[in-house]
Amino acid sequence: MKKALSFSAIVLAIILVITAVYFWPIHGLIVLAALIFFIGLYDLVQKKHTILRNFPVVGHMRYLLEMIAPEIHQYFIESDTDGKPINRNQRSYIYSRAKKQHGTHPFGTELDVNDAEYQWMQHSIYPAKKMEEPPRITIGGEFCKKPYSASIFNISAMSFGALSSNAITALNLGAKAGNFFHDTGEGGISKYHRNGGDLVWEIGTGYFGCRTKDGGFDPDKFKEKATWEEVKMIEIKISQGAKPGHGGVLPAAKNDEEIAEIRGVEPHTDVISPPGHKTFDSPETLLDWIEELRELSGGKPVGFKLCIGSREEFINICKAMVKTGKRPDFITVDGAEGGTGAAPIDFSNFVGMPWESGLIFVVDTLKGYGLKDDIKVITATKIFTAFDIFKALCLGADVCNSARGMMLALGCIQALKCNTNECPSGVATNNKRLVKGLAVSDKWVRVKNYHESVINDFMELVAASGCDNLDQLNRGLIYKHRDKEWLTYENVNKTIADGAYVNN
Repeated sequence: MKKALSFSAIVLAIILVITAVYFWPIHGLIVLAALIFFIGLYDLVQKKHTILRNFPVVGHMRYLLEMIAPEIHQYFIESDTDGKPINRNQRSYIYSRAKKQHGTHPFGTELDVNDAEYQWMQHSIYPAKKMEEPPRITIGGEFCKKPYSASIFNISAMSFGALSSNAITALNLGAKAGNFFHDTGEGGISKYHRNGGDLVWEIGTGYFGCRTKDGGFDPDKFKEKATWEEVKMIEIKISQGAKPGHGGVLPAAKNDEEIAEIRGVEPHTDVISPPGHKTFDSPETLLDWIEELRELSGGKPVGFKLCIGSREEFINICKAMVKTGKRPDFITVDGAEGGTGAAPIDFSNFVGMPWESGLIFVVDTLKGYGLKDDIKVITATKIFTAFDIFKALCLGADVCNSARGMMLALGCIQALKCNTNECPSGVATNNKRLVKGLAVSDKWVRVKNYHESVINDFMELVAASGCDNLDQLNRGLIYKHRDKEWLTYENVNKTIADGAYVNN
């Protein structure tokens, strides 16, 4: 298909040039006719494309139109509310705040307030005073020697290699300026991550950056990097929402010397991350490894990230916490709607619990086993707006992360080419020509602006709800459709009492 598109573009470009140069002279028309004849002859004898064999010459128009079909749909067909996975209204929200443009919307909502998916928050006729300072959450339980004070809105996991060097640099500089954290993704800590922003070092099944030659975990390499000053927390990636239960693949073509050195692998080879970890195989051994990482890091907060699949498996982890007394400092909940640069379509569409249900389940289970006060819940998946954060915290989360929101703040245009290395905005590519177009000096400011504006919008929502602080946020403040009635999340998913499951 790619060759057909390239050939089609070349063919039509030649026709246009010849027509422009030779249109009037009669010999030009003869050359043009001859060119079309030979193109048609080639189309008839080639065997790769049925359309061209059946419709010589004019069939090339199909490939050209197919090549620009996503752009035609995005710019000329889709409405402000029906774009996928992120609609135009959401993209405009992010762009306007990243650029510090007007934050108002004219003429009323474009959303269908009677739609089954519509949700709204309760406000008060006695609004509270807006918080004077952006709220922060302390992460770190009783076994943590170096607790971390986190913003409620941060950069979710995105690896160098998936994102360009300029994109990672701009994200980290934005995190530094805005005082929020930057999750490294499972690809390891690159020099582009080390521009002064706080880091959460994510460790996946490939153990990149702390890996033995045979792909196992290397405690010494881990200790060396985990004790760096900018590394504030350690996150074990058990699974991610975009492809839970599936290991990643770094193709040899993208595995250059720089990426190979960061990840601790051989360059120019396919690097396959297994679907599961080698360091643990049960709830108890997972908790043992968490304690080991906390010790090796000098007492920094350690947690794990997952998309819920089997409820029983998560319940068993909680039971093991109660039995052993061992705890992670945080748990990051991802949802099946999560994004990634590339995922098998069946895993992306049909594997894993959706975000809302997963978050509620994790929060309720932790509360039921009396663990929620010790363990902070971080959540990610389509967190773009202040209302998204407000809803997540009402459902029980403590901290929110965003990946695609931060990408859009960098200048991503949702071209849907993350997996092709042809990202036109220079965000999700290592093509040097495209990466060069992403100006770090401008984009880090937009990342900071986006974070700052969303937090400000969030504080205004909290005040409008009549709440003075985050502790007052609860499920009774958010409404959703259920059986043609407006019910609060508290009506639908009643808050579990602390310790309610302990004796069951």
